[in-house]
Amino acid sequence: MMSRTVSSWILSSARNSIVLQGKGRLYSRCIPNRNRIKWKLVFCRTHLFPTGSWSLDNTFPLRRAFRHTSTEEEQLSFQLSPSQINDVLRAGELSHKILDLDGKNTNSVLRFESNQLASNTPIEDRRSAATCLQTKGMMFGVFDGHAGAACAQAVSERLLHYIAVSLMSRQTLEEIELAVECMKPVLPILQWHKHPSDVEYREITSRYFENLRVYWQHLLDLDTDAGFSLEEAMICAFNRLDSDISLEVQAPQENELMRNIALQVAFSGATACVAHIDGVHLHVANAGDCRAVLGVLEEDGTWSTLPLTRDHNAFDESEIKRLKREHPKSEDKTLFVNDRLLGILMPSRAFGDVQLKWSKELQHSVLENSCDAEALNIYQYVPPNYHTPPYLTAEPEVTYHKLRGKDKFLVIASDGLWEMLSNEKVVKLVAGHLTELNVRKPQLAFEKPINLGYMHNLLLRRKNRGIGSLDQNIATHLIRHAIGNNEYGEVDQEKLAAMLTLPEDLARMYRDDITVTVVYFNSETIENYYKNNE
Repeated sequence: MMSRTVSSWILSSARNSIVLQGKGRLYSRCIPNRNRIKWKLVFCRTHLFPTGSWSLDNTFPLRRAFRHTSTEEEQLSFQLSPSQINDVLRAGELSHKILDLDGKNTNSVLRFESNQLASNTPIEDRRSAATCLQTKGMMFGVFDGHAGAACAQAVSERLLHYIAVSLMSRQTLEEIELAVECMKPVLPILQWHKHPSDVEYREITSRYFENLRVYWQHLLDLDTDAGFSLEEAMICAFNRLDSDISLEVQAPQENELMRNIALQVAFSGATACVAHIDGVHLHVANAGDCRAVLGVLEEDGTWSTLPLTRDHNAFDESEIKRLKREHPKSEDKTLFVNDRLLGILMPSRAFGDVQLKWSKELQHSVLENSCDAEALNIYQYVPPNYHTPPYLTAEPEVTYHKLRGKDKFLVIASDGLWEMLSNEKVVKLVAGHLTELNVRKPQLAFEKPINLGYMHNLLLRRKNRGIGSLDQNIATHLIRHAIGNNEYGEVDQEKLAAMLTLPEDLARMYRDDITVTVVYFNSETIENYYKNNE
């Protein structure tokens, strides 16, 4: 009954929506639930690669196996078995436990778990996780793309390198530069922790490395031994990468594939949230509307929530004031229209999106002289009241937090999660999941003599406690609740099946791409730090 009600309501709302046609693309203005739907851009979603090149369509093959391609299909089925639901939800799972070389964990990070669920095809979110090899610490990033996946893809590959380079000592930078000059192997900068489906721009990796080298040469030219603080390093890395994205598309490029990728990266966009964890020192850099939240276990046994970021959008008063300071007073009423930057973009900070950063003349020059914008699905659109660019920045806000023994985990996620679940609900779900895992893993207590009937009864009791049905990966658990919760806060299997099988041309109206990374802290290591430094 539930799935039939859900499916009929979904199809009815879709087929009665107002659709505007322009340049061969459809633009939907139907927004059934303002809190859950966010067309990041009014204009089209671009594709990552030109026709004939490889694509990301097979990043999550299990997703497509149970998903309709269009609301125009004659028969739409919203039925999935529990195992099929799990196949879809668990396709992007990634988990990693941190161990030092001696087998003991003295890292403040105990482990992390991550997952993604696509709404767009291909998914426009990206994630990164890496251990810094030339400096101390680990980094975790979530990147929410819009107008295509290209910018989020590039930023996920490059930003952590830019941060790591910004943190290196002058001596290390000189060693790396000397190795490159002598064509010797370069010291590895990061150890990546990736999912098998995580892809790379292999064709353009050398170009990215060249520009990273130009950046560290710039750092060497600064001729300072003091180096950056972590906050300065993160801000500088964000700004420098965004600048490189802008310059790369303006530079002459003989290789057509590289030129097209550079165009796709610059004319799409991505918000970013990156955490750097070194011992008890946690820094979070955020540009846009991804979010980072700490789960804190208080002394009385209750859980509290500590937000480490704020959303950069029209609902944040300080962002409105910032933009008003940066533009003439005559533009006060046009900076945000319908709660979007210039009436187009929901976040007010992002990488790429040169449509909101360049002059009109530069946009026309680059697009008209170097590419077939229509073939690349780059929509040439200049918003009304576009007078004093740039209107958008990739400069992050950096938050510092000194970890305490009671800080148990960090959740970083794209806004697809936060549109569905509040900060408090997310922390409650993670905390409850931790408790359930601990409760449901008791050792079997044997009575002697042991017989098969007694063993069978013990195993049945374990099964009845639901061990088999519990998601081992906490990110999957959060995604399951985000799209399957009913009004009572419980997962409704029929609603979950309906949300997972939404046709591709409709799914984005009811849920966004969701990316979640949960980092668990080693309380013992953190508490030992304070004992040893009293």
